[in-house]
Amino acid sequence: MFRYKRIAVKIGSNVLTRKDGTLDITRMSALVDQIAELQKEGIEIVLISSGAVASGRSEIRPGKKLDPVSARQLYSAVGQAKLINRYYELFREHGITCGQVLTTKENFGSRTHYLNQKNCMEVMLENRVIPVVNENDTISVTELMFTDNDELSGLIAAMMGMDALIILSNVDGIYNGNPGDPGPM
Repeated sequence: MFRYKRIAVKIGSNVLTRKDGTLDITRMSALVDQIAELQKEGIEIVLISSGAVASGRSEIRPGKKLDPVSARQLYSAVGQAKLINRYYELFREHGITCGQVLTTKENFGSRTHYLNQKNCMEVMLENRVIPVVNENDTISVTELMFTDNDELSGLIAAMMGMDALIILSNVDGIYNGNPGDPGPM
């Protein structure tokens, strides 16, 4: 029987947040519970998580109208801190440590940067630390950004030699049920 040893899990913003943009802690907790169970079974997990910009947007109201790049930078700076803190607390309840890995598209274009981020995540996995990866939206500029974290998750899965990539999303695509219906995940 084939058994996965390494799995990349990508969680989309719409899965992590409520309609008002706040983090859906109940859903996050359920997802972390499942990831923790996989790790306890000996499976190495890399988590690619969206949600920073949406989370930050629910926290702060700029005093003036911002251009799209400045707004993304502001919201992601605030939201990323909120997001990783929540993951840290939820994983800690399971006795699991997670760590943040912020990357940019440029990090996949330079062999040195590529190997540095790969080595970072390898040492995290060797020490049973779950990498929580997201694009570093605070410094990414439009023409050098990933189209979305689905693209990033594919690159991470290939780089890390993952046996599977699971994308949790409710955007148009392939479903096994109505993504708008509440229910167990």
